[in-house]
Amino acid sequence: MPTISLAARRSVDRFRSATCFRSLASHPPATAGGTDFISVIKVCLAVFIVSFSISVSVSVNAQQASPAATPDNDPLKALQWRLIGPFRGGRVTAVSGVATQPMVYYFGGTGGGVWKTTDGGINWEPITDGSVFGTGSVGAIGLSDSDPNTIYVGMGESPIRGNVSHGDGVYKSIDAGKTWKRIGLEDTRQISRIRVNPKNPDIVYVAAQGHVWAPNEQRGIFRSKDGGKTWQKVLYKSDKAGACDLILDPTNANILY
Repeated sequence: MPTISLAARRSVDRFRSATCFRSLASHPPATAGGTDFISVIKVCLAVFIVSFSISVSVSVNAQQASPAATPDNDPLKALQWRLIGPFRGGRVTAVSGVATQPMVYYFGGTGGGVWKTTDGGINWEPITDGSVFGTGSVGAIGLSDSDPNTIYVGMGESPIRGNVSHGDGVYKSIDAGKTWKRIGLEDTRQISRIRVNPKNPDIVYVAAQGHVWAPNEQRGIFRSKDGGKTWQKVLYKSDKAGACDLILDPTNANILY
């Protein structure tokens, strides 16, 4: 049986004292056994039942309502951000992780090349130092869900600011970063995003901003169907308009935004 709240009791008491008892008081004792007195009793009982039902309903609904979200019942309250390094990688705008290897991540510094961790950030290793990389500013990193050993790196930081470091195209590794090869788009300068088809690592898309301070043709959205051997410009507006972002529909990799 639901608990009747104090407010419900007070509501019933006020209504009862204000209506029914006032009506009874208006009848003299001589007619207390007559028809009028019985009619008043019936009316009072009906009003009392209706008022009681409404009050109980309001009280039950209030008790059953879902509690509002508060900091005290936030499931993420116990989690805290912490710095996991490294301390000499420079600013970072490109981060990517391997879906099937939850402890493996890559990041690209705006002046420090590509770094890798295999233990969730406890240790980091620069994996492009002394390689074929011609510049050190990384704008984007793209990984394949179907082949985590395939890594695409787009050079040139994408956030536009007073001083930016440009890149020299796209690099690729097929052995999880042990060796690298440059695969084109050298004049894109600033690459903002790389997306890889989750089922086919040879299908890759590059969003290029192009030159920051001057117009150029190698900007927009590029696609390769052969792992970077050849590139096709699939979205281009002008030599002054670049692409700053790109995402694949998670339910259909043929749909891009």
